[in-house]
Amino acid sequence: MAAHRPVRIWHNPRCSKSRGTLGLLQARGHEPLVVDYLNDPPDEAEIEAALLLLGLEPRALMRKDEAIYAELGLDEPALSRQQLVSAMAAHPILIERPIVFANGKAAIGRPPEAVLAIL
Repeated sequence: MAAHRPVRIWHNPRCSKSRGTLGLLQARGHEPLVVDYLNDPPDEAEIEAALLLLGLEPRALMRKDEAIYAELGLDEPALSRQQLVSAMAAHPILIERPIVFANGKAAIGRPPEAVLAIL
């Protein structure tokens, strides 16, 4: 692992997949920069960068089962990319987790082993 490009994880300690992914990284010898994204949410630019690295559209990164998704009407097809990204920045609980960033790439840890491809 290059010291100048540490592995980062958008982590929710209450999520079993997130804990599993963090444990997998540590078991492989990585000490990632852990970002508790619910308490230290990414801004719109960081979300856009994550979407680009993941090759996803905003809704593909959203947790559609969260109550706030329905409350905000985020299933409305007319909503723009910017509106969806803004919703994730304002309500980080909407962001799928965990996301690992390494070597200029990103992967969602569902399952946790999915992140191994970018290490």
